Amino acid sequence: MAWAPSYVDLTDFKAYLKIQDSADDEQLTLAIAAASRAVDTYCRRQFGRTDTPETRTFTSYHDRAQCLWAAETDDYFGQVLVTVCGTAVTGTPEPINAPNYGRPYTRVAVLSPGSVAVSGNFGWTAVPDAVVQATMIQAARINKRRDSPFGVAGSPQDGSELRLLAKLDPDVQVLLAGYKRPGLVM
Repeated sequence: MAWAPSYVDLTDFKAYLKIQDSADDEQLTLAIAAASRAVDTYCRRQFGRTDTPETRTFTSYHDRAQCLWAAETDDYFGQVLVTVCGTAVTGTPEPINAPNYGRPYTRVAVLSPGSVAVSGNFGWTAVPDAVVQATMIQAARINKRRDSPFGVAGSPQDGSELRLLAKLDPDVQVLLAGYKRPGLVM
């Protein structure tokens, strides 16, 4: 899996929409990619992963409640090497039980202040099912949007007119609520 991938496969999406021909494959692929990035933006994180270890640097802050220094990090998993101001230190990945729930670590606690470098694999080990489902729903909405170029679906004569709002589908928001990262901006 790559960093910031599309979260739905074209074949699965076509099955979801009950489409058997390949006439619209290019448009469907664009809808999947756009929906995947909309999920990333809403959640303030992405659900892919790096294929090789990387080093990323973060700024530490003093956590008064726990009486230690910590750095909010990009999502990461597995063993990491932590350095503070160029010196290798013991860092505690947090939340401690994240892997037990299929989640990545999002923070590292250290004993001293400074610039914190984390070397390891970033992202998620697997895309959560809720993210896949949310992407399908949003991609279907994006795909259907091309049939209503002025943002209005239905017919005023039939009384079924509906204005399409420029925001994430409400069901998608419900599916993603537990994955939204507070405070960070992508």
